[in-house]
Amino acid sequence: MMAVALLTVPAQARSEPTAPAAATAGTASGGSHTVVTWGASADRMGDGVAGRSYRLIVHTSVAGGELRIRLSNAFGDRPVTFDSVYAGVQKEGAALVPRSNRRLTFGGGRSVTVPAGATVYSDPLTGALPAATNLVVSIHSPDAAGPATGHGLAMQTSYATQGDHTSEESGTAWTDTIGSWYYLDAVTVRTGTDTGAMVALGDSITDGWASTTDQNRRWPDYLARRLQRAGTGVKGVANEGISGNKVLSDGAGQSALNRLQRDVLSQPGVRTVFLFEGVNDIKAHSGVTAQDLIAGYREIIARAHAAGKCVVGATVGPYEGWSEWDRAGEAVRQEVNQFVKDSGEFDAVTDFDHILRSPYDQERMLPFFDSGDHLHPNDKGMQAMADAVDLAGLDCGR
Repeated sequence: MMAVALLTVPAQARSEPTAPAAATAGTASGGSHTVVTWGASADRMGDGVAGRSYRLIVHTSVAGGELRIRLSNAFGDRPVTFDSVYAGVQKEGAALVPRSNRRLTFGGGRSVTVPAGATVYSDPLTGALPAATNLVVSIHSPDAAGPATGHGLAMQTSYATQGDHTSEESGTAWTDTIGSWYYLDAVTVRTGTDTGAMVALGDSITDGWASTTDQNRRWPDYLARRLQRAGTGVKGVANEGISGNKVLSDGAGQSALNRLQRDVLSQPGVRTVFLFEGVNDIKAHSGVTAQDLIAGYREIIARAHAAGKCVVGATVGPYEGWSEWDRAGEAVRQEVNQFVKDSGEFDAVTDFDHILRSPYDQERMLPFFDSGDHLHPNDKGMQAMADAVDLAGLDCGR
């Protein structure tokens, strides 16, 4: 893993970076702006534990300088204080590359208290963060209690321990392994104004369920690797999938409609929203019709367009063989997919249904891509999805 020069931290006001208007490829060179390089949707995570430290491993996308992290207490019912926060680079497991671990400050101070329902950005670290870095964010809270905020299905091994070991580069004290991220929901960098980001708004397939843990084989990860090699100006990728999530109603996380502002539109440097949700609304047998789901899509499109973002729509994949599949749900899926492909309301479309389905039974996933549960693609399916995305369609020039 390439080392990163995370150097000194300038003291400045604890303000969130403003999400700029979407930049186009024709933006004059020489300027810079803030772009999200990693993200994970916030959700309720049980009760916080006072005196606990977390060593969180996240895989960045776009390169840049002036790294900042965003800490979230979105689901807390009381303030939570973080009195020691560090960022470094993973060597192996919980151990860091020597001399890569740097303290993060907030408004020039080492401690920050995040109010209930709020998020707070760190001050920027000077130095360069390469693309595709396994960044390690270590945080300690002396008073965490009540509902914690985090992301349940990380598909990434992180670490926890009691006591403050955040400054240590050794992994010795980090004896507990965890499969979730706590309190951290975004990482940003500063890069040229000709570079932007996309946000994948989705459910468990986007979240990476059934992909290989610790290998970054979710479809947005494969797409991020394509974007780093491509000439397109969109290079940042934030994965805002939640397993079980729905477009219209809360349950497994807040609905896509209810979390759109926090998880997607608030992220800086975003040019494109990639919408791939709907199967959970359909298979829940809650009475949701195709027109209900289409209305939800239209609201997301309208709100994203009003914020100056492009919107790419993806068709809902096949899932016959999953326990909740039935003919009524299949009819809704087909009608929804027809809207996505033919309505012209999205700025671009990716036909995941076409990519994933079997040519011999188009209501089922191709066995080569099937993880075995007939709903979630395996690693090969995830890669095929990413390969199907038209990179030029991620930047509509709004």
